[in-house]
Amino acid sequence: QVQLVESGGGLVQPGGSLRLSCAASGIIFRLYSMGWYRQAPGKQRELVAIITSGGSINYADSVKGRFTISRDNAKNALYLQMNNLKPEDTAVYYCNAAYRVVEYWGQGTQVTVSS
Repeated sequence: QVQLVESGGGLVQPGGSLRLSCAASGIIFRLYSMGWYRQAPGKQRELVAIITSGGSINYADSVKGRFTISRDNAKNALYLQMNNLKPEDTAVYYCNAAYRVVEYWGQGTQVTVSS
């Protein structure tokens, strides 16, 4: 079955960094657009960054210049390097895999930015 397993979340001080990882199985990873989404308490889930199967990348304006998305098709892995974290980045971060009309979600990993 399809599994997307996120890791790397945690508690970090403002200005700090974290690297999230998403390990995918059960899909032909290289065919999928992969994305990171986040959901803060009381808010809707929002797109953070996306990388297509062809390597095109888009970021939410709020994270441009601070976050970097990357993928390793050989390892079926997706990454999100988050630098200069701010309290407003606090959320559950989800990995998403999408191909045509099919999409899958991971279970999420909590990121908390607080002093």
